[in-house]
Parts: sequence; structure tokens; C-alpha cells
Amino acid sequence: MLQFNAVHVSIAGIPILRHINFTVSQSETIALVGHNGAGKTTTLRTIMGFTQARGAITFDGQDLMKVAPHDRPGLGIGYAPEDRRLFSGFTVEENILLPARIAALSAAETEKRRARAYTILPELEVLAPRPAGSVSGGQGKMVALGRALMSSTRLLLLDEPFQGLAPVLAANYAQALKRLHELAPEIAVIITESNPELLRRFANRMITMERGAIASDQPVEHSPV
Repeated sequence: MLQFNAVHVSIAGIPILRHINFTVSQSETIALVGHNGAGKTTTLRTIMGFTQARGAITFDGQDLMKVAPHDRPGLGIGYAPEDRRLFSGFTVEENILLPARIAALSAAETEKRRARAYTILPELEVLAPRPAGSVSGGQGKMVALGRALMSSTRLLLLDEPFQGLAPVLAANYAQALKRLHELAPEIAVIITESNPELLRRFANRMITMERGAIASDQPVEHSPV
């Protein structure tokens, strides 16, 4: 479904990604792990078109490099960045529904995806009328996941979702990922994390990055949740 072939990314003349090769198949959950600065976030940003990359990236056989960043969510790719990037003056629900409005989805499709997001993250329905600027950092990560789910029909990208979460919220987030797998097993997921042990129970494969390159790409022995 997604394929990187000899992808390089430099920022301000400094190499960040070096000769990246990997594939992601439908339904796979990939743990993309490594120390801070290893290139994990840049990899996700490159999938979304937020970097100047060299090499080849294909998605469902389409040359992703030729697709403008604002058109990539329309391919079924959802992205929850580490810093959440919520519109604080909008309500939680307005933030969640924003991708559907930008994509001009029908009312029926919007409601279908909203219902799925609230089934996966039931706490969001309670938070829905609140201003997004009033939620905690951990709740904000849940909102960012809900918003990403509005675009995700093929691929979901989660950047450091567990970082800074209190244990209760981390457990809630883990349960949300389990419900996503149960409700939409066809969606592939890439999750970045500095601590690989946090993702072993979620992932089919673990890709380890070091200094902008892939150090290993191995199946995970445990069955995913």
C-alpha cells in the first residue's frame, strides 16, 4: 500500500533521512521507534508532504510525490502530530469535523465517520461542546486522534501519541487503538515512539531508526491487540 524507495530528506542542508526503504501493507500496524532526532517525525511529515524529499514514495500504486500536501488526506491518510495543533477557538467537535468539511464530504459520510470516532473515543462526545483551548494536553491528544480518524480510511499516522500522557489517559489511548483495530481492521497504522516496549502489544512490525536511517525492520513476536 505505502512504499518508500531510497527516500532522502535534508533540512537547511542537513541530512535528516538517509536512503529510507520500507513498505506498509493494508491492515499492518507499524511501530516506528528510535531516539529523539532519529528521523521518526520527519518520516511521517514526509508522508504528509511537509518536507522536500528525494526518492520515490507510492501509495496504492500512485506517485505520492506528485500529490499536493492538502490533497493527501483525501487519499484516506489521517495524521495526528505530536503537538496536536488544535484550533483553540473552535469547539472540540468543530476541530474533529474540520477534515470532513475541508474534504467536502457528504452529510451522511461525515456522520458515519463522526460516529466511528466517537465509538473509538467515547470521551470525545462528552468533550464535544467544549472549546478546544480548554482541554488538557492529554485530552488534546485524544482530540487530535479523533480529527485524524475523520480522514483515515486507509492509513493513520500517530506521532508520539503516548508522550506526556498520564497513566489513565495512556490506558484510554491504548483502548482506543484496540477499538480502532476491531472496528476498522483494514486501516494501516504507523505509530512513532522513543520507547519500543510501549508499542510491542500494538505492532505487527517494528522499524528502528538511527541517525536518519533504518537500523532494523522486524516482525513483532506478540500478537497485536
